[in-house]
Amino acid sequence: MAKKPTKKAKKASKEQEVKSGETDLQIVNIVVSSSLEHSIPLEKMAATLSNTEYNPEQFPGLVIRIRDPKTSALIFSSGKIVCTGARSIQKVEESIQKIIESLQKIGIKITIKPKITIQNMVGAGSIGFPLNLNMLAMKLPNTEYEPEQFPGLVYKLIEAKATFLLFSNGKVVCTGTKSEEDARAALSKLVVILKKLQ
Repeated sequence: MAKKPTKKAKKASKEQEVKSGETDLQIVNIVVSSSLEHSIPLEKMAATLSNTEYNPEQFPGLVIRIRDPKTSALIFSSGKIVCTGARSIQKVEESIQKIIESLQKIGIKITIKPKITIQNMVGAGSIGFPLNLNMLAMKLPNTEYEPEQFPGLVYKLIEAKATFLLFSNGKVVCTGTKSEEDARAALSKLVVILKKLQ
């Protein structure tokens, strides 16, 4: 009859699991704001371009969907833009260039290179080991966990200005940072905190 592993052996194997766990993080969405510094005739855009949506009674901005790179942008008549969906700054720049090309089709020439400001980066990845979300909800400050409504735990890591969505399988989503380096640094801090609680 096989001997049951002792508590000590179980703990050692759990520690091994934690040590061997590989963290990884991929940027899955970058939200940026920019300005074309030119007034934009949104009605003319909506009437001329097929990949747009414009309902001024509901919202003052026009939505433009770009197929490649797969992004969406909100454009306001002031020339302000909010672009989402890109996974790299290069893709953000390509998207804004596509918007400028679309505007040229309706006779609007943008001569400036728009300045891009990152508002938020969303990263998705894994911390490499499973999590006991019930225990974390009790031990960590700044958490929200309502498993009947949603399977993830929300944890605000105040010092890193990041918010994490944690799942029991070790998968994580990080939002709130403004660069990939900040997102990775926040993930490293998170792993240190979680390992202390395991």
